[in-house]
Amino acid sequence: MKAEEVAHYLQNNPQFFELHADLVANMVVPHPHSGRTISITERQMLALRDKNRQLEGKMGELLQFGEENDEISQKMHRLAVGMIAARSFQAVLHTLNLHLRDDFDVPHVAVRLWRHPEGNDDLPEFAEVSQELQAFAETLTLPYCGSTSGFETSSWFGEASLHVRSQALIAMRDGGGTIGMIALGSEDLERFYTQMGTIYLERLGEMASAALARVLR
Repeated sequence: MKAEEVAHYLQNNPQFFELHADLVANMVVPHPHSGRTISITERQMLALRDKNRQLEGKMGELLQFGEENDEISQKMHRLAVGMIAARSFQAVLHTLNLHLRDDFDVPHVAVRLWRHPEGNDDLPEFAEVSQELQAFAETLTLPYCGSTSGFETSSWFGEASLHVRSQALIAMRDGGGTIGMIALGSEDLERFYTQMGTIYLERLGEMASAALARVLR
């Protein structure tokens, strides 16, 4: 018989070991970590210990992820409170930059808005943005994360532009229409990568959109 056939037979006939209890007591198998042989009962105990260690490792990972998510949620809450309290355009921008830099360790933040309120044309947030980039922002159902290569947004970071290697682009919307974009930049190539989760970036975009749309009105 082949090994697969033996395994299939034992799986479908669990009473086999009840009928041959002496066989279980006398059966020996190789130790998984040494050359000696051990009883099948001892081998089962080793397997259970290994499985228990794996479960403990998984539990540790889940606890770590939970703690990290709690910390990020607290930071998002502080940002939301600050944005709600901001009463002017400059106050919203200051709050956004402050929290992203100090709480989230994002070194470079740039905002561009399509609307141009009178008397504010000289602010970088209202600098001209190409039609191609505006059209790209319209297509963003989720934030873009990845390289700065080929994006005009790389120039938004001023003197740091030459050193920024990864970015996150978040479209801002008001009533369904796109009103602008937030660009987050980092010198770390892996800070914003293609397959990363974007749920908190989405929430950031929603909060910034609501706060900026409010003060621009």
